[in-house]
Amino acid sequence: MGIVIGSLEQGLIYGFLALGVYLAFRILNFPDLTVDGSFPMGAAISALFITKGLDPFISLVFAGIAGGFAGLLTGLLHTKGKINGLLAGILSMTALYSINLKIMGTSNLSLFRHETIFTPLANLSSFSYTIFLFLLVFLAKKVLDWFLRTDLGLAVRATGDNSAMIRSLGVSTNQTIILGLVISNALVGLAGGIMAQYQGYADVQMGIGMIVVGLASVIIGEVIFGTISIERVTLAVIGGAIVYRLVIAIALYLPFISPTDMKLITAMIVIIALTIPKFSLRKIKKNESTQKSFSNTVMPQIKEVKREG
Repeated sequence: MGIVIGSLEQGLIYGFLALGVYLAFRILNFPDLTVDGSFPMGAAISALFITKGLDPFISLVFAGIAGGFAGLLTGLLHTKGKINGLLAGILSMTALYSINLKIMGTSNLSLFRHETIFTPLANLSSFSYTIFLFLLVFLAKKVLDWFLRTDLGLAVRATGDNSAMIRSLGVSTNQTIILGLVISNALVGLAGGIMAQYQGYADVQMGIGMIVVGLASVIIGEVIFGTISIERVTLAVIGGAIVYRLVIAIALYLPFISPTDMKLITAMIVIIALTIPKFSLRKIKKNESTQKSFSNTVMPQIKEVKREG
């Protein structure tokens, strides 16, 4: 039960990450790899400010702002510097590694004996963290749902769907791309800040592989829960993050799998989530093609036999 609750709590934290990745990859259609740098940046900022005596909730605000600046950097490199989006994200991610080291002053910053947002919940029930994190991520989901329904949010959605069309309506796609990346990485930075307080430390290496975690959450959520509407898909990616963490926990609990296999397990989860829907779609198309062929060839012959009879 402890493993399940811990996985559920981490899944809810990764829900913020999944929302940010969904906004960049699905809404903007932008391959943003800044995530691997903005996640530990949010953790570093939150941990640093807490050690300096700042309120842990306010430190999360600054963690989100720091993540937003990371997204701004990538957006400016892409739109103003005319650098390929994938390369712009890689450059930002690389630069943020050194920036995060500068922020913390060390590779690892402990929050031991410092108050966090979880400190008041420590003596409550075993589900207190879970309920608290659910309320936080649900609030973030509702705010993102509201934003994507506004005129500005619709412009961001249209930029990823058909940038030429939205430009013809007089909307600056450069501004919508930058805005989308800022919001996306602000959510990722917020996830990093919450994770640092949850684990009790911030580490410069904690961002490695976060983009894969985010993509796995988005893909799993879309496959399992569907993408009928914006409200449905934002809830789906949070559910995908929870399912992802539960699968990882179950896999690591097996005796023949070691913690060093986690990256391999993650890759396998993503591969399975990507390939199963395509195989299912091929099977459906094949069945439709077979039925169509049957109708075009066999059925006329049956009708002819009945006519002659």
